[in-house]
Amino acid sequence: MSVDTSALHSPLYDEATDGHPWTPSLDVALDQARRTLAEKATANIHDPDEMIRAAVGLEMRLRQLIAALDQEAGR
Repeated sequence: MSVDTSALHSPLYDEATDGHPWTPSLDVALDQARRTLAEKATANIHDPDEMIRAAVGLEMRLRQLIAALDQEAGR
């Protein structure tokens, strides 16, 4: 019997399926990034679940911030 492990190696973000439905203004994106950073700063490094939640939350805010910067720069 073979176990399908393909899902174990799927990326966190796939641009083809996970694109942003909207891009916030730069001010909003910065505010959200700062709030998420402050919220995740107290995550317990010894708790794998907290680390996963922190990594995903920060990754999402970073993508949002980059999208807002690109939009403002006309890219």
